[in-house]
Amino acid sequence: MCGLGYYEIYLNGEKVGDHVLDPAPSNYDKQAYYVNYDITQAVQSGENAFAIILGNGFYGQNISWKRDPESEKDLAYGPPAVRLLVKLTYEDGTVTDFYTDKTWKEATGPIVFNNIYGGDTYDANYELGDWTAVNYDDASWENAKETKPKLNKISAQQIQPIKKLKVLEPQNIFKGADGEWIVDFGQNIAGWVEINVQEQKNQLIEIITTEALLTNGKDIFLGSTGGGANGMPQIYKYICKSDQLESWEPKFSYHGFRYAKIKGVTSKPDADMIKAVLVATDIQETGSFTSSDVLLNKMHNISKWTIVDNLHGIPEDCPHREKCGWLGDAHAFCEYALYNYDMYDFYKKYMEDIRTQMRPTKGHNNPEQKFQVPTMIAPGKRTSTYAKIDWGVAFMYLPWYNYKFYGDDALVKEYYDDMKNLTDFYLNFKDENGIMQDGMGDWCPPLWDRRKNPSAMECDPIISANAYFYDVLNIMETFAKINNDAVYEARMKKEKEALKKAFNHEFLVSIPKTKYKWYQSQTATVQALQFNMVQEKDIENVVNGLVHDIVEVKGGHHSTGIHGNRYIYTVLSKHKKADLAYQILTTPDFPSQTYVMNSGFTTWPERQFEWEKMEGPTNSLNHPMHSGFAAYFYESLGGIESSESHSGYKLFTVDPEFPREITNTEVDVPTPYGSIRNKWSINNGLLNMRLEVPFNTKAKVILTTDELESLSINSNLLEDYRSENTLDIIDGAVILGSGDYQIEYLKSF
Repeated sequence: MCGLGYYEIYLNGEKVGDHVLDPAPSNYDKQAYYVNYDITQAVQSGENAFAIILGNGFYGQNISWKRDPESEKDLAYGPPAVRLLVKLTYEDGTVTDFYTDKTWKEATGPIVFNNIYGGDTYDANYELGDWTAVNYDDASWENAKETKPKLNKISAQQIQPIKKLKVLEPQNIFKGADGEWIVDFGQNIAGWVEINVQEQKNQLIEIITTEALLTNGKDIFLGSTGGGANGMPQIYKYICKSDQLESWEPKFSYHGFRYAKIKGVTSKPDADMIKAVLVATDIQETGSFTSSDVLLNKMHNISKWTIVDNLHGIPEDCPHREKCGWLGDAHAFCEYALYNYDMYDFYKKYMEDIRTQMRPTKGHNNPEQKFQVPTMIAPGKRTSTYAKIDWGVAFMYLPWYNYKFYGDDALVKEYYDDMKNLTDFYLNFKDENGIMQDGMGDWCPPLWDRRKNPSAMECDPIISANAYFYDVLNIMETFAKINNDAVYEARMKKEKEALKKAFNHEFLVSIPKTKYKWYQSQTATVQALQFNMVQEKDIENVVNGLVHDIVEVKGGHHSTGIHGNRYIYTVLSKHKKADLAYQILTTPDFPSQTYVMNSGFTTWPERQFEWEKMEGPTNSLNHPMHSGFAAYFYESLGGIESSESHSGYKLFTVDPEFPREITNTEVDVPTPYGSIRNKWSINNGLLNMRLEVPFNTKAKVILTTDELESLSINSNLLEDYRSENTLDIIDGAVILGSGDYQIEYLKSF
């Protein structure tokens, strides 16, 4: 079944499957998806009745974004449409196909309005009776209209479907300032409400969903969900058909919310009247993290919630105001998502969205050159210009992470020419000093508002974009090697070396009144250290320059947006500053992740503001780009990273770097060969690590000289273990083959 828009299908009165919001959104005029269902058990002997309900989904956005200057003028691909093919094999081997055509019947029904942003309006007075069953009298219905939409390609949907994943009951119910009931479900989610109401015929039940209350807690606050981005507030409406008990839930819209104000009911709501339903792509959780620290465990939980809430066939920026696949947001949280979930097919699909969204664009320095370039957002009619470097690099990062985590080079080969084209496009921005003059910026650092307080973004967008681009040149060098493109490989190496030299010449500066250096902001300094852009002789001074700014200038706080925050805790830990990483994560004062948690949020907000000083929290309160930092829990605290030279965890490093406050950590990391498990605890400086290395892989346990001297494996000192087992030690690292190991050594801090 292929739906342009959303659909639900019924067979003999029963819904087929447990999917909702099928199929996944796409650039429908270039790529649409069909979904397979096995209906063998539902088909009955004799007559069968198929029934379909159609909704607009992202296909018919002729209402939302109509005032947005960064959207296309025509926001609708067209009215929703559907194509169904039933392939039936009889017991005698005869094969018959049934399909939708103009002999089908159609009618309007009780869903009198539906919009992916604005919600569903359901008037039960217009219900059609038992219309999905056999023998329904459809004589008064019209014949279905055939349509020929603009559509280039239809493919089988490979990603996991969207489903109803969890039902939440009210945690608190109280009256707002206007006397209407407000329901708090205790968790910010994406999805909808389901209701059971008994009121008078024609009674309108109106449900407004929001993420927040006013700062004084007396009413809902619409500032983050009230339509400021797309122009449509989140409202569900139900009109009763009788004075009997009636049940309803939406079908064709989902919202981001924690609270629901319900109007039109004559009794106090309870769990029987209203529930919240988490609705999202049904990705499998495959990894896990836990530690001795309650705050970090809570951050991990919030980070996961923020990702799950924003997966609806695409990686969204938020589940309410925009629901857009911003490329920068997508790569910001990708690695953390891959540590936790099976995202293999999901990111393969999203790469198609980016490619089918590409637009012909002139070169910057040479307008005669033409390139196919992604837009800032994919897929959909809202594009927001060509993708600036720090957003567009998602087109290289997603194949890179897929290769690094799964060992699969399919995307690297399929998109190689497209990635070369985009790399050359960005090289077209190079100035006489060797710096690419393009970039969006380190999005949403503390107190930043691009209109009211733009200077709060302390990192120059050009600097952070060039740091990312250096990393991508390194990736493209590897991709060229995989594709046996020696000429381009040599070119990428040359460009990378030139950019590193230019970057250090242009941006590395001394910090006044100190002997330290840095790259003029925390974010740029963190990126330079993460991407190995700092010359060996300068590393210590640059690390100390970063520490100086955090401690002496910022009073023990980060000043990073999404680009810097992704790496700052990992970088500090790598350079023996794990205690400082922990300090800036857990300080209760603004800004910090702990400050956000102490403010009562259950997902990460888009902005880093001092919420208690505001009427209510503005902008989105559910933005997964801020979950990216939590990869630190796996790569630093758990110490597990895939080797870039032996991808897919064929060879992986084991190097836990953690603050003194943490006494134990356990991580489970999924790989194509099985799970890596690392469970360690420390007591009086002695680290005890239980490590499980999957079959057909090797672990590279990284140790200092002192740690190596105190090392024991499976209760044997190193030399005793080597006498009985094959063991390689390379540059101080112990190489272990598949198996279970009990490892102990005195930890160097």
